[in-house]
Amino acid sequence: MLAAMPPTSPTPVNRDEAPPRAAVRESARAPLRERGDACPGALRLHTADDGRLARLRLPAGLLTVRQAEALADAAERLGDGHLDLTSRGNVQLRGLGGNCGAELAGLLHEAGLLPSESHERVRNIVASPLAGLDELPSANVQLWARELDGLLCASPWAAALSGRFLFALDDGRGDVAGLGADVTLLARGDGSVVVRIGANGSGLRVTPEDAPRAALLAGETFLTVAEASGSGAWRVRELPAEYGRELEAAVRAGLTDAGIGTEYVAEAADPGSGADPGPGPGPGRGPGPGSRPEQELPVPTPGPPIPVRPGPVPSPGLPSPGLPSPVPPGPVPGLVPSPDGTTALSVHARLGRLTAAQWRLLAAAANGPLRVTPWRGVIVPGVAPAAAGATLDRLRTAGLITGPGSPWHGVGACTGRPGCAKALADVRSDAAAAVSRGSGGLPVHWSGCARRCGHPQGGRWVDVVATGEGRYDISVQGEAPDTTPNATTTGPELADAVAAARTTPLTSSTR
Repeated sequence: MLAAMPPTSPTPVNRDEAPPRAAVRESARAPLRERGDACPGALRLHTADDGRLARLRLPAGLLTVRQAEALADAAERLGDGHLDLTSRGNVQLRGLGGNCGAELAGLLHEAGLLPSESHERVRNIVASPLAGLDELPSANVQLWARELDGLLCASPWAAALSGRFLFALDDGRGDVAGLGADVTLLARGDGSVVVRIGANGSGLRVTPEDAPRAALLAGETFLTVAEASGSGAWRVRELPAEYGRELEAAVRAGLTDAGIGTEYVAEAADPGSGADPGPGPGPGRGPGPGSRPEQELPVPTPGPPIPVRPGPVPSPGLPSPGLPSPVPPGPVPGLVPSPDGTTALSVHARLGRLTAAQWRLLAAAANGPLRVTPWRGVIVPGVAPAAAGATLDRLRTAGLITGPGSPWHGVGACTGRPGCAKALADVRSDAAAAVSRGSGGLPVHWSGCARRCGHPQGGRWVDVVATGEGRYDISVQGEAPDTTPNATTTGPELADAVAAARTTPLTSSTR
């Protein structure tokens, strides 16, 4: 019989932030992390103010219709009747009872959503949601995701990865490549794949067939380097600088030892990705000061040559795959014509939350696996073109975001009060009130405290942070951020200030 793991202590459950830069510069002998990763999962439940919370990892966001129905049943029978979509394309259940762990585990196992109990928190894989569903030529990142997930679950070492360690599989359009992953597979126009480590713009070119195994080996190599650093790092960007610089060389050595041919590719990081440069080598940079010669890893000799095959060709107006480019947004809500003659529906959830009834509507409309996106949306594939418009209209009537003109489009929020003990405001209510005062422009994220749980990754966005007593700090993050906040109060003044910040030009201040 399956048994749920003990609940975690009340710690941040959505935080995925880089450590302070000063901490990154500390000696490797001063650990950045003094405790294990308490990130919740489907078996390790988190205790929140509104009950217990379960987070289910969905590699590439994929869910069969049967699995989606199982989650709706779990939300209604065991939780508060809602499903929360996360910024990594996963699903959370909230308001769970104190003794439901074993029942939830059994339900998820029966639905095929728990292939490995020991690895359930490390299956953090995001993939380009529209790959193969729109008219852009694309790499088969869904196949990569399935292969990588199987490799992760079969690797005893991989079970030691943090629940925050992230793999991103980008089909060449540059969407998930800007999400700050620890290991990124980026498809290129020549048919090859670049393996990028952390925020490094450089990478290692491999064949598509070798890409999933290369990603696994990169994750396992991170564990070795992190242990050697003594830092307790959970993510690549948390490694002390000298070890971060060694990591890419160690990954290349490991790939060569595994018989995977590589070629070094020097590329600039994607502009506008918002990725922290962090530790590690960059284009034209060597080990740099502070590295320790006695522990430098050998630079391997080049592996077998990589055959170059025809690959995706970028559409007019789009950046070439693998080249520096602004990070585009995720799938826009609406209709997506598919190459097989059907239509996919791109639908977003208001503030990332759906009722079980809304969730079932999505499952009923799908002819194939649903795809949960890192932008708190769902892709519904295989709809007959003649029925697509009416189906989308029904979803809109049910309260979902079905077009970019919706005032809810681009508005996100953390849980806030009353569900989170650390929150200083009921941010969801305040965000909903502000929606009626204006829409459009930059994405906006409302946070109940300075942890900014679930905030956007990449590009520019408006940061609205509760500071207590009905006050919020407002600033623009991303390219040339306005880091000086503007304190204001709740009510019409707050809503107008947020609306103004969302439409402020890049060169202007939100103050």
